[in-house]
Amino acid sequence: MPRAPHSPGPFTLSRRDWLRIGVPAALGFSAPPAGAKPAGAAAGFGRAKSVVVVFTSGGQSQLDTWDPKPHAPEEVRGTFRSIQTANPELRVCEHLPRMAALADRYAIVRSMTHDDLDHGSACYLALTGQFYPRKSSNPPPRPTDFPALGAVVKRLRPAVAFPHTAVHVNGPLLAPIEVAPGQYGGFLGRGYEPAELGNVTDTDRLVESLNLPADVPAERLQARHDLLARLDPGTRADPLARKAFELVNAPQVRAALDLDREPEKLRDRYGRHRSGQACLMARRLVEAGVPWVTVFFNHGIRGQDDHPDDTDAYGWDTHNDIFDSLRTHLLPRFDASVSTFLEDLRTRGLLDTTLVVVMGEFGRAPRVALEKNFAGSSPGRKHWGACYSVLLAGAGVTPGALVGKSDRIAAYPQSDPTAPGDLAATMFHALGVPPDAHYTDANDRPYRAVTGQPISRLFG
Repeated sequence: MPRAPHSPGPFTLSRRDWLRIGVPAALGFSAPPAGAKPAGAAAGFGRAKSVVVVFTSGGQSQLDTWDPKPHAPEEVRGTFRSIQTANPELRVCEHLPRMAALADRYAIVRSMTHDDLDHGSACYLALTGQFYPRKSSNPPPRPTDFPALGAVVKRLRPAVAFPHTAVHVNGPLLAPIEVAPGQYGGFLGRGYEPAELGNVTDTDRLVESLNLPADVPAERLQARHDLLARLDPGTRADPLARKAFELVNAPQVRAALDLDREPEKLRDRYGRHRSGQACLMARRLVEAGVPWVTVFFNHGIRGQDDHPDDTDAYGWDTHNDIFDSLRTHLLPRFDASVSTFLEDLRTRGLLDTTLVVVMGEFGRAPRVALEKNFAGSSPGRKHWGACYSVLLAGAGVTPGALVGKSDRIAAYPQSDPTAPGDLAATMFHALGVPPDAHYTDANDRPYRAVTGQPISRLFG
């Protein structure tokens, strides 16, 4: 798979990386310490120990998931039926029966909205909470980008119990075949980049990649680290060099990545494929104490053009053949994996302190049509940012809550329009980071951690 030139492979570090790459950790920031609550803090503030973003890359159709319109004309309604959930105000797609059965455990925001209509810049917006300078574009990652939200969390609130504050699973995200921006450290530097895990179905490769060579015992590694620090005193403050040492010297990292420790039946319930095992990995990372996990449910937005027989390659960018793609490849895996993830978190007592957010970069157009410039022989739906849906669960989110309402064809919000910056603020709110928190870059320029305000109606 193509990879951004500045982004190393999963847990790979060059000699130069070890010496001097990244931004010094001595940069200042303004945020309360972990566990601190401002006076009069709103409901849900600081409830989460972890945030897990399940990113439905490519643009999940709101009409064919969380906001069906059963009484709309067929060219809007599509070919799927909807089913009633335990929530009298919520119907979902017929191909989400397991998620329908859990409707009393999650909330839906049906009025997400923005005006960026291409994948690269819209993914950047979703993953950083910031608009790209040129909307509706497909730029490569750049060192001047805003940092990914996980990188900001590391900047403001680095993890204590685990060597990594943020981890991206099943990445990097491709949009459509090039690496999408918004996944990295941006102007904070590579030392703040989330750790990147690729295809986690190859568990042997993941675990073995962190094992020390047979001729390098832990004592020798420590001696090498101490020598490097004497040769270059700045190494001790270099976050990337410190991360490199922690990666290979922390047994809890190797343990967290070992999916073979899980029961076979549970792995089967998640699904023995990239998406399902990525969700299972996210649960293990939450248990290990990672504050921010992003699961790219689909590592590409539209791999089906080149690999139509490989379900792992499918993304939600369904310009044509939308109903066959959803019915056969996308919705069954999503329904099984995400429902199992929510149930697993709840069974283990983790959902109360884990905010789960299922989101994409935008939704799909209300009207079904065949697009001549895209592969496929049956109709689909175009990009649509004006109105789409996201799902949230855990960490004080009111079960069954519905925020916002779309119009009769799910084209525009009728109430409570909600921006991606507001969603980012909600996630930070759950972690105990107030919306007015700031951090500074290498030139001491201040930046707000988020641009929006928390969605207060989500919390009881």
